[in-house]
Amino acid sequence: MPSPFPGMDPYLEDARLWPDVHHELLSVVRARLTEALRPAYFVQVEERVYLSEWNDPGIAVYVPDVQITPTERLRSGSGGGTAVIDEPIIIAHDPVEVHEAYLEVKDGRSREVITVIEVLSPSNKTPGSLSRRLYLEKRDAILATKTQFVEIDLLRGGQRTPVGGPMPRCDYLANASVRSGKPRTKVWPMKLSDRLKTIGIPLKEGDADAALDLQAVLNTVYDRAGYDVVIDYTQPPDPPLTAEQAAWAKEIVAPVGSGKPSAHQPG
Repeated sequence: MPSPFPGMDPYLEDARLWPDVHHELLSVVRARLTEALRPAYFVQVEERVYLSEWNDPGIAVYVPDVQITPTERLRSGSGGGTAVIDEPIIIAHDPVEVHEAYLEVKDGRSREVITVIEVLSPSNKTPGSLSRRLYLEKRDAILATKTQFVEIDLLRGGQRTPVGGPMPRCDYLANASVRSGKPRTKVWPMKLSDRLKTIGIPLKEGDADAALDLQAVLNTVYDRAGYDVVIDYTQPPDPPLTAEQAAWAKEIVAPVGSGKPSAHQPG
């Protein structure tokens, strides 16, 4: 079953659901690019691994509530009696190991990394978080090399990453930095009410960009994961929409609750 929305489904942006959505997005992007580019190129999933403190502002979406462990009741002798120490709680302060996945498009023969593809997560857009700092450092390091870089941001919340110029007004964004265009960046702005765009994944010089239909990717992700069963469309999405967007979205999802097909859903 497809999403009732014509483009990005704002209910998928919920931080509790996004780790699963992120995993599926990378998986489907990899499958589509592999089908289109083999054997000249292949696509691999890579991970950025780091340790973060439990109180890092970007870590909340990755760890459950702080674990609280009761201690044994302790006794201490003093004078003529035995005092019982009130039972405290213990709050874990151990660092949290975080894994952030991304894709690398590699040359089929030389194994050289040609293009890095990142799908942003809420932590990458959280000001002051270790995740954002490490992500931006990694991105800057890649942009200083011949490796090309693609960033897909399907999240309205958080602080956008800089694109090197005035930011277009939009709800979602994809951009690509290519060898021949540095420091220029190709940008694909997208609105909630519109179909997601087909973007170009840069390859080796002399090869045409690979077309990646983001809407087709999202449709596959939504259907394959069965998000129509998971999402409660009778509740507002998180992050919240603007008043105008909320009114529009209400008309979109109303038929879902009634069991009738919407204007953007095949009957």
